[in-house]
Amino acid sequence: MDSSHGSRPSTPQQPETRLVTAGRDPKAQKGFVNPPVFHGSTVLYPTAEDLHAHRAEFTYGRHGSPTTRALQDVLKGLEGPQCAGVGLAPSGLAAITTTLLAVLKTGDHLLVCDNVYRPTRNFCNGMLTRLGITTEYFDPLIGAGIEKLFKPNTRAVLVEAPGSQSFEMPDIPAIAAVAHAKDALVIDDNTWATPLFHRSLDLGVDISMQAATKYIGGHSDIMFGTISANAKAWPLITDGIRQLGVCAGPDDVYLALRGVRTLSVRLAQHHRSGLEMARWLAARPEVARVLHPGLETDPGHTIWKRDFTGASGLFSIVLKPAPQKAVDTLLDTVKLFGMGFSWGGFESLIIPFDCNEYRTATKWSPGGPTLRLHIGLENTDDLKTDLDRGFAALKAAL
Repeated sequence: MDSSHGSRPSTPQQPETRLVTAGRDPKAQKGFVNPPVFHGSTVLYPTAEDLHAHRAEFTYGRHGSPTTRALQDVLKGLEGPQCAGVGLAPSGLAAITTTLLAVLKTGDHLLVCDNVYRPTRNFCNGMLTRLGITTEYFDPLIGAGIEKLFKPNTRAVLVEAPGSQSFEMPDIPAIAAVAHAKDALVIDDNTWATPLFHRSLDLGVDISMQAATKYIGGHSDIMFGTISANAKAWPLITDGIRQLGVCAGPDDVYLALRGVRTLSVRLAQHHRSGLEMARWLAARPEVARVLHPGLETDPGHTIWKRDFTGASGLFSIVLKPAPQKAVDTLLDTVKLFGMGFSWGGFESLIIPFDCNEYRTATKWSPGGPTLRLHIGLENTDDLKTDLDRGFAALKAAL
């Protein structure tokens, strides 16, 4: 509850306001704005009767604390009215694997979009295969055509909007309509846009996951994951979290809570800077194509405009044909764009990638070297100058 300004207004608050006010109770915290970090495992019961009945607001450190409740309250409000609860995990991958283990059993069939996060694919091809669960990959642009892939034992469909690295935009409402008609769950990796820009539970998704390592944390200093679910799927998620012993460390919970308070202003800047840089890159002679659904020329733009309210700072570019040595020279020349995995922090990043190494349902043939960029919070003129130097070095190395 937020009691920092008395009772809540009768009209619903906008997301930006809820990000600031939800999960706060200064009266209970002796006037302090933020909740303390609760480090603890054991919770003491005042009487034997309370112990036998498990009668306590909190029962054990793994199951939550006032700090985790504050974060869950913020995230639940962000996800929207379809959200029945939010689970917390120690990484984005842990959120994905916990979700899949919670909803699948031996003999089940899982449909996964071909542009999914590669560690998700590794888990499906590895542990799920060993558990007797079959994964089938599909073209992310399949839409309602996914119906032909369903089998009597298809339990769930996993999508990612837009897809990792290649940024195809699946039609989630169309896929969800088919899946629900087949009594299957729809799972969405919503890391790119976060629920601030894409409330996928409102579009028919049953479980929405995030690598909160990225934009929720926002400062490249935590590993974190979230699992949000509707009323139908939430019991499966809570049971899976408890049985697997999944929990996030208290300090990371606090840092995620601190990060989410500024999510709206940071994402607004990532949105503006990302689109500005994408348009600038699209006009460069060295660039053949920009993969960003927020661009009017992108094949996924119509779906993005319909289902999203903003874009993040992550997108990819396809360079015109050039040898790897020249591309590496570009990477070694830029200074503001660091070479490193992950994204979503305040800093700009750049990495080369090749989807062809792992795609199975679709063919990845971009026509040139590909780079994924994350546009941070730096001044865009400085970023352009940095990339301009990189392109000059690439040209000199040809």
